[in-house]
Amino acid sequence: MKTFYLYLYGRKECCLCQGLEERLLDLPLEKLEPPLKLNLIDIYDKKTSEKIRDQYDLKVPVLEIVSNDYKDTFELPRVSPRLKGESLMLWLKQNLR
Repeated sequence: MKTFYLYLYGRKECCLCQGLEERLLDLPLEKLEPPLKLNLIDIYDKKTSEKIRDQYDLKVPVLEIVSNDYKDTFELPRVSPRLKGESLMLWLKQNLR
C-alpha cells in the first residue's frame, strides 16, 4: 500500500515556514484522500543535502507530495500565508487532485 508524505521544506528562522508548519500540524492530514503524513525538512540542517539546500533556499516554504516508492512526486503551488484551518485543508484537497 502506498503511503504519501507531505514534505515541508523550510528554515528554522523563517517566520513564513514556522507559520505554515504550525498551521499544518493543526490539520487532520490523515483524513485527506490520499492520507498524508507530514515531514519537516530544515534545509540548513547538517543532514540535508546541499542539492536540496540549493534547490529550495530562495523558495521556502515549499510543500511537496512524495509517495513511499517515489513514483509519485510533485511540488504544490505556493500556499498563501493567510490560509489556515478549513481553508488550508480545502486548498490541500484541491491540489491533491
